[in-house]
Amino acid sequence: MPAFSGKYYYNVDLKGRIIIPAPFREIISTNYSPKLYITNAPFDKCLYIFPMEEWNRLQELVRTKPRFDEAIRFFLRRVVASAVETEMDKQGRVLIPAALREDANINTNVVLAGQIERVELWDRNEWDNLFDPSRIDRKSIEEKLAAFGL
Repeated sequence: MPAFSGKYYYNVDLKGRIIIPAPFREIISTNYSPKLYITNAPFDKCLYIFPMEEWNRLQELVRTKPRFDEAIRFFLRRVVASAVETEMDKQGRVLIPAALREDANINTNVVLAGQIERVELWDRNEWDNLFDPSRIDRKSIEEKLAAFGL
C-alpha cells in the first residue's frame, strides 16, 4: 500500500479550505475512495486527515478495546467525536471546519505532512516550534529510534 510522505506548505483560503498536495491526491485517487475524515490529533496541536479506509481500520481497532479504560474514553472523546467526513472538490481542496481549525490553532499558513497512513495538518508556527532545538532532547530521541532499529 502506498504511503503518504513529504511536507507541503499552503495557505488556508478565506472559506477555510486547504489544497491537498498533488502527490497526496494521487495516492487517494488511485488507492482509496474519495471520502476523507478530518479529526483532532489526540495530543498534538494539529489535525489528522485520513482516507476513509484508514479511518475505518482505526475505528475497528478501537472497537476491540475496553470502553471502561480511561485512555480509550479519552481517545473516543478527543479523536472520534471530533471527526468530520469530507471530500475533495474538483480543485483538490477540502473544507476544514471552523471548530477543528480553532482546536488546532490553524490560521493562514499551514503545513501538510505525510505520516504513512494519514496526513497531519499543522499551523506553520506550531510546526516550526516542534523543531526548536531547545525543545528537543536529541540524545533521548536517538536512543529510542535506535532501539526501534531506525
